Amino acid sequence: MNDFEEKAQAAIQNPQNVGEMSDADGVGTVGSADCGDMMRMWVKFTEKDGKKVIDRASFQAFGCQTALAVASMATELLKGKSVEEAQGMGVNDLTGDLGALPPMKIHCGEMVQDALREALNGGEAKEESAPKGESNTLLSDMNKPAEGKKLKIVFE
Repeated sequence: MNDFEEKAQAAIQNPQNVGEMSDADGVGTVGSADCGDMMRMWVKFTEKDGKKVIDRASFQAFGCQTALAVASMATELLKGKSVEEAQGMGVNDLTGDLGALPPMKIHCGEMVQDALREALNGGEAKEESAPKGESNTLLSDMNKPAEGKKLKIVFE
């Protein structure tokens, strides 16, 4: 096992900041058509020295283990960052101690980056309540049919 794999495995075995954040100020949801992965990231802001900074971040994901490891690392790295600092963070910044992602896993880091940017750039926390017996989770959103759209499956 190489250094990246060992660090990723450690992050996967003890993920940080997993789960919905009910009092979030921003929410970003993205998916990758290439691999079927989906991610949602929540951010909560506070004010420090007259600047809006990230107090906490959390995530929920369906997908490969690398995306989970990067999201876990990123949510820890975001604490205390201003919105501007967080918006300027690239994939390699968000991976933290994991280091550079292997070429075939870069899309995992990009998904984390995209979810973060959506949460920072106007992604709003939804106050909608789920129908009785259902919850507003990433899985329930994935299973909901899109309004006015039909599902088309294409076999190649």
